[in-house]
Amino acid sequence: MIKTLTKEQLAKTIDLTLLNPLATTKDIEELCIRAKKYHFAAVCVNPCFITVARRILDGTDVKICSVVGYPLGANSIETKVFEARDNVKKGADELDMVINLGAIKSGNFSYVEREIGIVVSVIRREQMAEYNKHINIKVVIETGSLTKDEIKKVCRIVEDSGADFIKTSTGFGVRGVELDDVRLIREVVTRNVGVKASGGIRTFKDAQALIDAGATRLGTSSGIQIMEEYSEIFDK
Repeated sequence: MIKTLTKEQLAKTIDLTLLNPLATTKDIEELCIRAKKYHFAAVCVNPCFITVARRILDGTDVKICSVVGYPLGANSIETKVFEARDNVKKGADELDMVINLGAIKSGNFSYVEREIGIVVSVIRREQMAEYNKHINIKVVIETGSLTKDEIKKVCRIVEDSGADFIKTSTGFGVRGVELDDVRLIREVVTRNVGVKASGGIRTFKDAQALIDAGATRLGTSSGIQIMEEYSEIFDK
């Protein structure tokens, strides 16, 4: 296998994720300790655990990501705005927001454009005024539930909105990420938009293939295993 990333670069592509509704405070604490040890890009946790993560990760190079409209995306725009604001207030550095999938399947792309645009504009307007930091906004499009044409249309909307990333999957949908999902997104958007691949990424081989396809961030609960496999291959 060809080495294309250093260990440090690989770590900074990974959002170590624990969104299981049965996760305990101890589980989240252990997640954050592991993330700090490996210097991952972020931990991704449910909103109720942002303050727990902040207590452990404050002052480190690991960001805190939390979710908006998870996992179905069917919340109202007003609810998503509140969630986004509340997550940032509690200490989130990044937001993963699920779009309204029912609107997409109804052909109501103007609703999704308005939904994403409002959340992005509210956070952009308030983040510098109140928090003096950039909040990465990742828009989750659930590629497994969309046609190629729907994916293309949504990706253009996301880039025009000023969001930072397109995220492929929630991990709760009909399937996780596939290489063709990432390739298709990369065909549509410029390099100004990151691509977060998620759902079913369990090995270094998976990670490397997705990065080669154009992913710039990986959402996975298997980050430790991926790093250990990298070491077994290259640190000899």
